[in-house]
Amino acid sequence: MSAAWTSAPARSRTARRSRKIALAAVSGLALLSLVACGGGNGTAGGGETFDYLAANEGSLIRDELALLGEKQCAAQQQAMPLKVETLPQGDVNQRITLLASQDALPEMFIGSTSELKPGGTLGDDEVALNLESTLTELGAMDDVLPAAATTVKNIYGGRFVSLPYQFNIEGVFYNKELFAELGLEPPKTWTDLIAAADKIQASGKQAITVSGDQSWTILRWVGNYLFRSLGPDAMKEVAEGRAKLTDPQYVQGIEQIAGLQKYLGPGTATMDIQTATNLLLTGEAGMMYNGSFMLASINDEELNKLGPDAFGFAPFPAVEGGAGSIDQYPANTGAPTALSTKLYNEKVGAWLTCIADNFGSSAMNNQGVISGFKLNQPVEDVPPLTAEIQKIMTSTTETVTWFEQPLGQRGAQAAGESAAPLITGSMTAAEFAQTVQAAIDEDLAKKR
Repeated sequence: MSAAWTSAPARSRTARRSRKIALAAVSGLALLSLVACGGGNGTAGGGETFDYLAANEGSLIRDELALLGEKQCAAQQQAMPLKVETLPQGDVNQRITLLASQDALPEMFIGSTSELKPGGTLGDDEVALNLESTLTELGAMDDVLPAAATTVKNIYGGRFVSLPYQFNIEGVFYNKELFAELGLEPPKTWTDLIAAADKIQASGKQAITVSGDQSWTILRWVGNYLFRSLGPDAMKEVAEGRAKLTDPQYVQGIEQIAGLQKYLGPGTATMDIQTATNLLLTGEAGMMYNGSFMLASINDEELNKLGPDAFGFAPFPAVEGGAGSIDQYPANTGAPTALSTKLYNEKVGAWLTCIADNFGSSAMNNQGVISGFKLNQPVEDVPPLTAEIQKIMTSTTETVTWFEQPLGQRGAQAAGESAAPLITGSMTAAEFAQTVQAAIDEDLAKKR
């Protein structure tokens, strides 16, 4: 099945408002059908309902599934009605671990990344369904973007156990109008990026914006430079003890990111993500590293006063002479969503087939969201930048994860706490490497 695009006139505000009202109505219907998830009504082999345990935060997936149940998946909804229970994101690990210990997982559930990896509570095919083999048997594996499948495996230790309801590739969003005004091209190499930053800074604008409050916006720069210079397994080798962040080649890469300090404005250490994003959207900053989820803000006329055509997207640049490739896009697949192996049956398979076939186009049409599923039905009114990034996602076959993804709990925490000090100059690259490596060593010692 191939993606299908159609062009259509821009929707009016009334049409957009109607779409939001429809989503809210369906979401309300889903909330009315909340039930306590107890593993398909507590019956191994599947119950009468398709139980889904989701997080309170973010209704995108459950809204879209409810819409599918009303339309494309109406037959599946009639045979096995979707029932949703929500819980706070902070309670996910404890609740899922408890349900797994009681053999009481629902048909589909939000999970924990660490618990879905091999060795985790859900890290066995007898607990969390092997989606690759299941979708292949159903004839639906081709509905998953290859890059999304690769990313899931990268995140979960080689296991394809999470449905890619959300799929984000990451890179550098830039102000096209400012770049054109200054005679700049999208940076293809690290040297290009630094040259562009120098020219933007000299023009009186802030070259780069990051959020010190959200450490990932800084750690992505660190990780991606290391992936480009040392190869896509750079952080995996550190996490497994085959290399150290204090090795000269790692410190050299970290120093490059510490050097970005001169391109950042005041207040970076405590700046929240929305303020950092607004600096780009209002034209005060020239570049921001972010994921494709930022398209929601770029396409929002209330947030983006410059208009969606004012911005472009470029992959994280190559490092000259590096072992990595500019074609290896950093990616993630959102909150992990797995299925119970013991509760899988023919009706769950029918739901899974319908979701794989329809979720991609439905989510794009209704919410303007890119998922890891192919667009098998026509999609209306796709903004140019969204279409461009969707095309990249469809053609990409190799992805990388992020700096702290392969690290243990102590290493990831130390990295998060050290990110803002690194980028604001209160911690040197060598000190950052020493601090995070000490925490990684503790994680490795605990495993032994």
